Amino acid sequence: MVIFFAGWQALVALLRMPAFILPSPVQVLARFAKALSDGTLARHTAATLLEVLAGLGSGVLFATILGYLLSRSTLLENVLQPFLVASQAIPTVAIAPLLVIWFGPGLFSKVLICALIVFFPVLVNTVVGLRSVPENLRDLMRSLRADRWQTFRLLELPAALPVLLGGLRIGATLSVIGAVVGELVGADRGLGFLINVGRGQYDTALVFVGVFTLVILALMLYSAVLIAERRLLRWQDAQL
Repeated sequence: MVIFFAGWQALVALLRMPAFILPSPVQVLARFAKALSDGTLARHTAATLLEVLAGLGSGVLFATILGYLLSRSTLLENVLQPFLVASQAIPTVAIAPLLVIWFGPGLFSKVLICALIVFFPVLVNTVVGLRSVPENLRDLMRSLRADRWQTFRLLELPAALPVLLGGLRIGATLSVIGAVVGELVGADRGLGFLINVGRGQYDTALVFVGVFTLVILALMLYSAVLIAERRLLRWQDAQL
């Protein structure tokens, strides 16, 4: 990071570009401090974080439920798979304006965009994880007269958890992208809105502040998933 910022500062000094094209790290830091002190950054970050968490939670929930159903039914998978794959051929950025028009520029459209971006990778990992459970362990659960809920809770979920959490890692970072896409299309709050304001006012330092805050947000979410993964998969280390 030190090398990166030193190189950035040297590039600004060498090219002598105006601040509205390429601000220096010092100018970005000063703009960051100003946005933080007047509460602007905290307000917009809180709005984006709410959208991200709601979109990530709903996307993971529906993807896990549908993934479980697809893993249990080959017929359902054959019916839905073409539609699911076709839906991924349409970039979310392309349909985001439609979602904002249909559902308004409020919270719901941003959450929906986040959920759509998160949905497919988590769905795929859920199906792969549940189908990786050894069949002999399923036979053992049946011999012990375990019902479907007990089989899921005691066997399928723990066995598939490493793959599921891998999908959650991807979803945690993609959810930030989804929130920003929705805010860039139409919003009156959030980091995407802040970036739009900076762009419109030629306040490039503010644009950098928004971008770096998004990076920090994505890193925090990714780290939170890693911490959860270490705690939930502690039994694997015990086996080793």
